[in-house]
Amino acid sequence: MAFPGLKYASSGLLAALRAGSRLGRRGGKKNKTASTLPVADAEREVAEATASPVASLAPLTEIIAGYLDKKDVERVREAYRFADQAHLGQFRASGAPYISHPIAVTEICAGWKLDVNALSAALLHDVMEDQGIAKQELAEKFGPEVAELVDGLSKLDRLDFATKAEQQAESFRKMLLAMARDVRVILIKLADRLHNMRTLDAVSPEKRRRIARETLEIYAPIAHRLGLNLLFRELQDLCFAAMYPNRYQVLYKAVLAARGNRREVIGKIADAVRAALPAAGIEAEVTGREKTLYGIYRKMVDQKKSFSDVLDIYGFRVIVHTLPECYLALGTVHQLYRPVPGKFKDYIAIPKLNGYQSLHTTLVGPYGTPVEFQFRTRDMHHVAEEGVASHWLYKSADLTLNDLQKRTHQWLQSLLDIQSQTGDSGEFLEHVKVDLFPDAVYVFTPRGKIISLPRGATPVDFAYAIHTDIGNQAVAAKVNGEFVPLRTELSSGDTVEIVTSPASRPNAQWLNYVRTGRARSEIRHYLRTVKYEESVAFGERLLAQALQELHMPLPAADDPAWQKLARSTGASSREEILADIGLGKRLAAVVARRFAPEHQLVATTAAAVDELTSARSAPILIQGNEGQAVQLAPCCGPLPGDPIVAGMRMGHGLVVHTADCPVAMRQRLREPERWINVAWDTHTAKHLATRLDIVTRNERGVLGRLAAEVTEADANIIHVTMHDDAVATVSLHLTIQVDSRKHLAQVIRAIRHVPQVQKIVRVKG
Repeated sequence: MAFPGLKYASSGLLAALRAGSRLGRRGGKKNKTASTLPVADAEREVAEATASPVASLAPLTEIIAGYLDKKDVERVREAYRFADQAHLGQFRASGAPYISHPIAVTEICAGWKLDVNALSAALLHDVMEDQGIAKQELAEKFGPEVAELVDGLSKLDRLDFATKAEQQAESFRKMLLAMARDVRVILIKLADRLHNMRTLDAVSPEKRRRIARETLEIYAPIAHRLGLNLLFRELQDLCFAAMYPNRYQVLYKAVLAARGNRREVIGKIADAVRAALPAAGIEAEVTGREKTLYGIYRKMVDQKKSFSDVLDIYGFRVIVHTLPECYLALGTVHQLYRPVPGKFKDYIAIPKLNGYQSLHTTLVGPYGTPVEFQFRTRDMHHVAEEGVASHWLYKSADLTLNDLQKRTHQWLQSLLDIQSQTGDSGEFLEHVKVDLFPDAVYVFTPRGKIISLPRGATPVDFAYAIHTDIGNQAVAAKVNGEFVPLRTELSSGDTVEIVTSPASRPNAQWLNYVRTGRARSEIRHYLRTVKYEESVAFGERLLAQALQELHMPLPAADDPAWQKLARSTGASSREEILADIGLGKRLAAVVARRFAPEHQLVATTAAAVDELTSARSAPILIQGNEGQAVQLAPCCGPLPGDPIVAGMRMGHGLVVHTADCPVAMRQRLREPERWINVAWDTHTAKHLATRLDIVTRNERGVLGRLAAEVTEADANIIHVTMHDDAVATVSLHLTIQVDSRKHLAQVIRAIRHVPQVQKIVRVKG
């Protein structure tokens, strides 16, 4: 690893990383050089590299010859020759030939035993971006598959973007979508970023911090999400060293000192465990391990602890042959040392999102020192260290590997789903960042299926994880059999059930508390597209009515007058004009007047507005289910049968109030030109919400009787709260769904049948 003194259990990937570091520490990409570590070994490597900066293909050839045939090895050599020629005369900031960077990246990929096309793409990954080699030329020389991989790795430097952030976001978007189609893209990119992070010293401190921050926010979480834990840990430590070099140095020295102080304790525990497991008939490999420096630092920051308070920086990993032996070894070690309550986690029964499986327990060792143990099989260890790369490293029919590939495919597919709902690069990157949460909660469907969600997820996230239609139609949720608000945070082990209604639609308020990128993108997509479509349709209705008052027909969609009107008003199309009318951004009467010959394309004066608004007009018919273009005001909750008025609210469309609503009266005085005549249609929506305040005697069973009467009246209670007024009475606040004012009257009569009820008031304000 890049940090002498921090020991990790050896693996195929670790060997690859060490092999890659031979060249990796000889120069940075364009402007990156030696390792950031102030350690004698690293300094010696840098000195050797300075003395002999010539890149060699021999180490890479030695690695790939072990698993590729001669024909494929020659194809890799051909890619090397092409890349070497393309980068001829190009040097890194360290002074090393630029070709040393692609070779180092390819060595890391070879450690994962990636195929010949991926290795060729790794050698060629900068030729399009840096040297202007055309994709077509690569396809002709190395095949379309290699060309696609290289294209997915190339940035979008040649396009014009308004800001650097926009360019970066679009480049990430391109890379992640290419990754969704072929996971080898991100494996090559992660190897590229690892080598760049190992060789950051040649750049300015400011740029070093920027690159490290980008790596910590994007690339390290992706490595973790794909189960590449060795890579994840090294990237974190390299970023820590680049962003906070002084803190890194201090912590590094503190860990070295602590290791010396605790060597006796750790050795005593290791000897005891290595003696106890064979005595119990368990053959196991026991290795010591340390928390990464970044892991220790984050724990100190998050828990506001000093280094001396972070005691569990050392632990042990026990690797056995079979799954039952994991639990047997756990029991054996628990007999040696007392476990810490609440510190046992079974990631074998419920794996992490990235496929990680292990048993975790923390024990109180000698002298009260807490020590963490991890128990896993060898196959679990491969997945834990190499993650999705184990698909290439270890060809196996083991179910764990298949499960991991399935999980990875589902996540990559979700990227394509988010992309299809998102038009903006920054928004897409925001959604992906949300999905890179390292922690997760595991909840159950009513049928017992386990759903993994990020920590802090809500029933709305759960609903969209099941199906988009479930999320779009969610009205309520049950957690462990109890109704809870949709914003409730879920906990591991919860059983969640979603109550849906065909009349329900996504609420913009959900965006304030959803946690998954999928839920966020689906809600935004619905609000953006459906609201726009509804606004266009409703705007057309309003404009047609306004034109009818002027005895004019609605112009056809292809009428040139639309284009003329759009140009004069700054709109891009007919649909935008109609959507603006539906959203209240334009007045239908004003737009209609501009179609009239005597006022054609002339700005309407205030007098003309008064003239139009005072004109007698046929009312707009309201059904109550028009969607977001027409909203029933929550302040008064109008129902079919109530006298109503309506005003156009900027950006929200038509808002319908009861005629006696105080809010409507105040708004109408301020902006009379925005109010239009409305009336209820003969066919109105069902299940409209209204509120009742009920005062009853405080007796057992009253709420049950009320609910029974409401149900008997064919209504539905969707929310209820209560508080004690006095010892003898209680106030109930019900939100119920009814069809009309007449239906509400029937419900109120039914409630009066309950003898304990003393007062019923419909809440309108």
